Amino acid sequence: MLCKQSVVKGFALLAVLAAITGCAPKEPITIGFLGGITGRAADLGIGGRNGAQLAVEIRNQAGGVGGRSVRLIIEDDGQDSAVAKQAAARLISQGVSAIVGPMTSSMAMATVAQANDARVLMISPTVTTKVLSTLDDYFMRVVSSTGSYAKMSAAYHLDRLGIKRTVAVYDAGNLAYAESWLSDYRQAYEAGGGQLDQIISFRSSAATEFPTLVTEVLKSNPQGVLIIANSVDAALLAQHIRRRDVAVHISASEWASTEELLDLGGPTVEGITVAQFLDRDSTQPAYLAFRKAYIARFGAQPGFPGLTAFDATNVVLDALADRHEGQTVKQAILAKRVFAGAQSPIKFDANGDAERESYMTTIRDGRFVRLR
Repeated sequence: MLCKQSVVKGFALLAVLAAITGCAPKEPITIGFLGGITGRAADLGIGGRNGAQLAVEIRNQAGGVGGRSVRLIIEDDGQDSAVAKQAAARLISQGVSAIVGPMTSSMAMATVAQANDARVLMISPTVTTKVLSTLDDYFMRVVSSTGSYAKMSAAYHLDRLGIKRTVAVYDAGNLAYAESWLSDYRQAYEAGGGQLDQIISFRSSAATEFPTLVTEVLKSNPQGVLIIANSVDAALLAQHIRRRDVAVHISASEWASTEELLDLGGPTVEGITVAQFLDRDSTQPAYLAFRKAYIARFGAQPGFPGLTAFDATNVVLDALADRHEGQTVKQAILAKRVFAGAQSPIKFDANGDAERESYMTTIRDGRFVRLR
């Protein structure tokens, strides 16, 4: 009798445990963010982190992915290769489904081998170097490569502004990006009859001697100065250039086009032209809703880092929601190919390289304005 009662009680206990287990919340899905959120020119990484965070929060408010909440693990790469490798290793060891980031080409070059070895998808909001193009690997991006922006800039300088002689100055600390951008620009610019008088490099730091650098930049009296650098250094270069020359045209690569350039540069950056992947005057309902949510959450404009990180994170979340059993995140993205971005569609090719709309812009009255 006692034995029979024990068996009955045992079954009852199993039933209770099964009920408890069935009601327990499912384990969250984890994704990582990797970007430079401290140090010089951290605006790029902070905007990216905020965009990724907003995408996760909105998704969780809508019920998560397949009934599971999403947890974002944030790592700072410090814009340092060794730090970035350690940060990527920590994310991979925590079993993230994908990594959103890095935000610069140099950090992508430092960490992409780890993603490939671990077969963990790394999807960058902003990396544009051609070195990582046309590869069947675990690196993807939601923006076009440097050719899209460099060639658009070269055409505008030649055809619309009539600038035939330009000096380029670039930050060698992000060499994979700078070399790719310069190569595309030079090819298009010289094919159209332009001439690069000089190509001058520097390394971004608080100790950079900008007056000496600008003396070298202006030595040949160029018609135009092309800056390939972060927003902080681009603003400082513009300030020193305008003290010496009020007429030379200043242009920049899309790397510089965060709101920090406007805040730090003030009147000295008026008239700068830059090809980029954000139209701040867009009236697309999805973009307006994103921009409103971002400002409400973070009290600042999203700029291009916030927008593209929001898009990259949503690509990952959509892929996780849509994938079939046994399908990786990468396979799910490549199966779908076209994703809705907050401002324009994101179209992936077979290697995970993306195309999206680009825009020629200028700074007018302290804001980026699209040139039509």
